[in-house]
Amino acid sequence: MPTNSSEFSSSAQPDTRDVILGAALETYSRYGFRGATTRRIAETAGVNEVTIFRHFGSKEALLGEALRALPPSDPQANLPSHPLDPVAELTAWSEGQLRHLRDKRSMIRTCMGEIEERPELTETVACSPRTAFAELCGYLVAVRDAGVSFDDFDERVTAITLMGALFSDAMGREMMPEIYPPLGDAAREYAELILRAIGADENSRAAFSDATGAPRG
Repeated sequence: MPTNSSEFSSSAQPDTRDVILGAALETYSRYGFRGATTRRIAETAGVNEVTIFRHFGSKEALLGEALRALPPSDPQANLPSHPLDPVAELTAWSEGQLRHLRDKRSMIRTCMGEIEERPELTETVACSPRTAFAELCGYLVAVRDAGVSFDDFDERVTAITLMGALFSDAMGREMMPEIYPPLGDAAREYAELILRAIGADENSRAAFSDATGAPRG
């Protein structure tokens, strides 16, 4: 049976694009923008340079798309819209964030080193943490609306505090491992600290209720 070559080419394109996008991220993480030449990207992807330009047009467009395609975190660790168990939910989310940041730390460090020279690329990378920040803020508001926390905390400051701890851990543990909690306990300790600060852990709610006579929720 004859094969329709145009259909075959079309169906193969998404796989080729994904391979090139992955190769672009890997090469950029290792060499930075200037060192991530289309020749190096093509060699890593196992394609020729013509294929790169046919799919993306330019190195700038390729790297921009590759960075925009980064997920904000582990897709299996999304926060629920209706909190049921804040400690378990925020711990799972924090673990996902740590995995994501550790996995991408070389690329993140490269981007941070090129902020002044290539602001357009670092702005693209900022889309991922902004998405995570918005998700976390929404969850903290839901926790407050559910009546299981204090009602006077700033969700943005709280979210920044947790994300800052996670970012510091992912970027700094290699250099100063002694200052961080044990690797297997870190996400839970950060999550519990934040929830304790806003009165959303069980002990804080109990103490608050005992002191004020308010219901424990």
